[in-house]
Amino acid sequence: MADEPQKKPHLSALVGHTNGLTKPASLAAATRAGGGGGGGGGATASSKKLVIKNFRERPKLPDNYTQDTWQKLHEAVGAIQSSISIKYNLEELYQAVENLCSYKVSATLYKQLRQVCEDHVKAQILQFREYPFLVHRNDSLDSLLFLKKINKCWQDHCRQMIMIRSIFLFLDRTYVLQNSMLPSIWDMGLELFRNHVISDKQVQNKTIDGILLLIERERNGEAVDRSLLRSLLSMLSDLQQVYKESFEQRFLEETNCLYAAEGQRLMQEREVPEYLHHVNKRLEEEGDRVITYLDHSTQKPLIACVEKQLLGEHLSAILQKGLDNLLDENRISDLTQTYQLFSRVKGGQQILLQHWSEYIKNFGTTIVVNPEKDKDMVQELLDFKDKVDHIIEVCFQKNEKFINLMKESFETFINKRPNKPAELIAKYVDSKLRAGNKEATDEELERILDKIMIIFRFIHGKDVFEAFYKKDLAKRLLVGKSASVDAEKSMLSKLKHECGAAFTSKLEGMFKDMELSKDVMVQFKQYMQNQSDPGNIDLTVNILTMGYWPTYTPMEVHLNSEMIKLQEVFKTFYLGKHSGRKLQWQTTLGHAVLKAEFKEVSLLINHIKLFMLMFCSAFSHTLNFFTEDSELRRTLQSLACGKARVLIKNPKGKDVEDGDKFIFNGDFKHKLFRIKINQIQMKETVEEQVSTTERVFQDRQYQIDAAIVRIMKMRKTLGHNLLVSELYNQLKFPVKPGDLKKRIESLIDRDYMERDKDNPNQYHYVA
Repeated sequence: MADEPQKKPHLSALVGHTNGLTKPASLAAATRAGGGGGGGGGATASSKKLVIKNFRERPKLPDNYTQDTWQKLHEAVGAIQSSISIKYNLEELYQAVENLCSYKVSATLYKQLRQVCEDHVKAQILQFREYPFLVHRNDSLDSLLFLKKINKCWQDHCRQMIMIRSIFLFLDRTYVLQNSMLPSIWDMGLELFRNHVISDKQVQNKTIDGILLLIERERNGEAVDRSLLRSLLSMLSDLQQVYKESFEQRFLEETNCLYAAEGQRLMQEREVPEYLHHVNKRLEEEGDRVITYLDHSTQKPLIACVEKQLLGEHLSAILQKGLDNLLDENRISDLTQTYQLFSRVKGGQQILLQHWSEYIKNFGTTIVVNPEKDKDMVQELLDFKDKVDHIIEVCFQKNEKFINLMKESFETFINKRPNKPAELIAKYVDSKLRAGNKEATDEELERILDKIMIIFRFIHGKDVFEAFYKKDLAKRLLVGKSASVDAEKSMLSKLKHECGAAFTSKLEGMFKDMELSKDVMVQFKQYMQNQSDPGNIDLTVNILTMGYWPTYTPMEVHLNSEMIKLQEVFKTFYLGKHSGRKLQWQTTLGHAVLKAEFKEVSLLINHIKLFMLMFCSAFSHTLNFFTEDSELRRTLQSLACGKARVLIKNPKGKDVEDGDKFIFNGDFKHKLFRIKINQIQMKETVEEQVSTTERVFQDRQYQIDAAIVRIMKMRKTLGHNLLVSELYNQLKFPVKPGDLKKRIESLIDRDYMERDKDNPNQYHYVA
């Protein structure tokens, strides 16, 4: 049976080599006959087996092979370190290293290589020790020359180690790789350079001083050799802890000092926009340094240092010095930069939020609390809201915190003056919905109403708005002054969505009354056609439900007999269909169309007041005016002082005064056959405002009473503080604790509730 084959020794490096080694002997092949039993039987050719035997011993190296080969390698390493040509072929040198490693010479070879490299690196330090280190750091020329010298030394060392490693690559990939305690040939080179060159205190200090000087010059605006900086800092980074421990720490300390001083100085010298632009520029510059030549690990502490010294230390000062101006002047780009920079600093957004809120409150308060600005208050509020919305969207990136705080700030300042903003918003809506408003298209009007609703949300006393809005809506509906029914209903829908159906129920009732009145008048006209004497006057009546409409004080008006007769006819007609109802005529809210005969023309005059009917009998007479009636004064003013002057006032003037005389203007003429004379829209009097406000307060008292009774009926017994707390939760308008206490006392007096005999702060419900 053939021998078991042995592991073949690695001889490939020796075969055919002309370095004095003999070629290995040919492998021997032994054959023998496969034996059968005795008796002369012979084996056939097919029974023969080929047996291959391996050498059991490694071929011996020639004498002095290891020494001679190392000599060649030593010479090659020396040539590389001296930057001269190598006498031997690189492939031949690589093969020589492989041969030595194959014959267990790896450890010796590694030690010899390390020693040669170490001797060379040690020799390099001499050129730097002879360098004049005592030159002051500010001698930039000397420093630059030194940096170039150390950089050349480093570049040469790297190039040499790359070439040396390529020759000793087999050693690096076998012996070194198998011994984890040994550094690779490249790492060995780094270690030697670090230990014998950069770790030298004089060399290290001079190098880092020079690098910091170059960076300082660049920060001051000078052009420097960035590739030199990149190479040197890459060297420190490659040398492991040298960058972190020796360079970065000093670099950050100097950066901190530089920007601390710069921040203090520029905050005094520059305006806020200019200062923030400088901060942004500095941050971009430092970011570019990280990309260009600093180690990436330096980015975070470096940028944090700049942000802290140029921003973090001056957050309040920056905002106090310039935020109000930026907002007043609507400096969008500068506000955007402010937000972006403050968002980078811890606590920056929070302090910006605080100043943002204070600005809104202060600016808004100047709009709301000054009575002189009442005329333009709502428009200024809308403009201000548009402005802050635009700033939030464009500058503050729609940050929810800024949006929510803006809403809170608006709610705070707009309620500093109770009731007045609500009243003025109602009047502003009236001005937009009234006929004759040609400022906006339907789409623009809808957008205006949407904006008004946003301001309306901030108001606490919405019942005040309702009272004034209802009064103005009634005027628009009764005298046909509404610009658009669709716009009216759109506004009503918005109010219903915002405040609920209960808030708009009366307003919706007013619209319903107007629609029902149209149906009634169709029936009344049919009724009049069946009368024997229908008369010459076409009467139109609006039936108003008293609970829906504002309260009107009845005024006695002396109508002519024909009008009185028509009133009675309509009363008979209406009560015949709706028994049990009561009609109360509000003649002051009516208007009339009459035919007037002038010298040259006959005209139909449509006027809001029935006064014209009364004046008909005095056309040829002079009327002396002495009255305190504001309605009559306003009517005469529209007839005698407007564009269509059918009456002549003496003396002439725009206002009607006591003692003025009026006479029919027989010479009046007009290009139109039918003209409409609108009553002068006088400003709402103080008495009217007080009356409306008093009605609101009265309604509030009823609501407070109802809420107290409702709570006490459910809870039976309740302490004062808990009752007040419950009331604040239920009431939808602002109320003072003193007002609540008065209502509680009033209910106790009326026996709806009583005090506890032992505890005066406890109440019991009285069934």
